[in-house]
Amino acid sequence: MSDQEKTRYNDAELQEFRAIIEKKIAKAEEDLALLREQFANDMNNGTDDTSPQFKSFEEGSITMSKERNSQLASRQEKFIRDLKNAIIRIENKTYGICRVTGKLIEADRLKLVPHATLSMEAKLKQR
Repeated sequence: MSDQEKTRYNDAELQEFRAIIEKKIAKAEEDLALLREQFANDMNNGTDDTSPQFKSFEEGSITMSKERNSQLASRQEKFIRDLKNAIIRIENKTYGICRVTGKLIEADRLKLVPHATLSMEAKLKQR
């Protein structure tokens, strides 16, 4: 039976996707911890260089770094949440079903973007 004829992935296939997702969650949580650690280090108000001419440049750079880390952390948290929602869909046996077309999302797409909820057909129609 081809992917086009199937209405859902079987339990063995779902477990393969689960393994991929769990690895991605572990890596994403590790990356998030590093971002948070970096953010905590950015909060350090060291007085290593108190020379006035460097002060304003340094403060601007630190502010930009904090904002960037905050944005990256926020994106990482959303990514982790999306991956965890994919695990829930696996448990409900609804994983891999396009939320727009109701068709099975291609396995190759799910391996690359395991939190996908749209088939390429539906994704392209959004544009």
